[in-house]
Amino acid sequence: KMFKVLDSVNEAHTDSVWSVAWSRDEGRDILLTGSVDTVVKTWHVDGTGSIGSRHKLEGHRLGVVSVDINAAGTVGVSSSLDSQIKIWDLERGNLIKDIDAGPVNAYKIALSPTDGKNLVAGSNTGELTVFDVDKGEKVARLNSQGKFAMSVTYSPDGTRVASGAIDGAVTLFDLTTGKQGSVQHQFTEAHAMPVRSLCFAPDDRAQLLFTASDDGLVKLFDVRDPGHVGTMSGHASWVLSVACRPDGSQLATGSSDKTLKVWDLRTRKCLHTSTAHKNQVWDACYSSDGTKIASVSDAKELHITEVP
Repeated sequence: KMFKVLDSVNEAHTDSVWSVAWSRDEGRDILLTGSVDTVVKTWHVDGTGSIGSRHKLEGHRLGVVSVDINAAGTVGVSSSLDSQIKIWDLERGNLIKDIDAGPVNAYKIALSPTDGKNLVAGSNTGELTVFDVDKGEKVARLNSQGKFAMSVTYSPDGTRVASGAIDGAVTLFDLTTGKQGSVQHQFTEAHAMPVRSLCFAPDDRAQLLFTASDDGLVKLFDVRDPGHVGTMSGHASWVLSVACRPDGSQLATGSSDKTLKVWDLRTRKCLHTSTAHKNQVWDACYSSDGTKIASVSDAKELHITEVP
């Protein structure tokens, strides 16, 4: 098998597509995309990588910054530039509820991976808020004592959250310590520029965190014995997204240099550079079986790439 684009939708949205999330839904792969055009869309991807349109979810007033999806593929969440968080029923294609995160208190969001019961939102104050998805209520506040939290992610077991800031700092929170959560560690100079995306290794034993920054670098941090353990360079511009393959063998990164890159985590070398997108690649994610990558771009595109 080779790296190749299996299918693409060139006008997936009417404006830049900033976010994509992938889940399994009883054997059918469900994709969620969010765009500057204020619309969230659901798609299904069959075994050959072919993309079919499902639902068009409308209601956001401003551009959609991020989307996420629960493990079952039944519930989607989205956040927009006006701090509105929406919870969607992906089977029926309708809105379950709105969460108003305050005038400027939500940016990117992430769902707790084990049960999808909570979601965490970053904000321009550096404070993160954890919401109960069912009740729509705030259940915890996490204070990074830092700048604008541009990116957030959960650890695979849901016990920790990591956030990346506009000044390049990365903060790890322990959620098992009560309502406020506690700062487990802060990498104050993780990057020299904004951290737009981060993800944990899927294997809890590895205890690795991957970060992507406008400085053009992807960095690896050990979160158990906190420290910087590696750097991968190769993008010619900002790295906008980083995602780990479910088996922990690869990373996929999207960049302002218009490329999608796939990296071998054993050698930390670039395996593949896709130049199929016509503009900057805002986000990318793996299918749950690790055989495909979905990527979205500033050129309104959605691509599915086969991964050997």
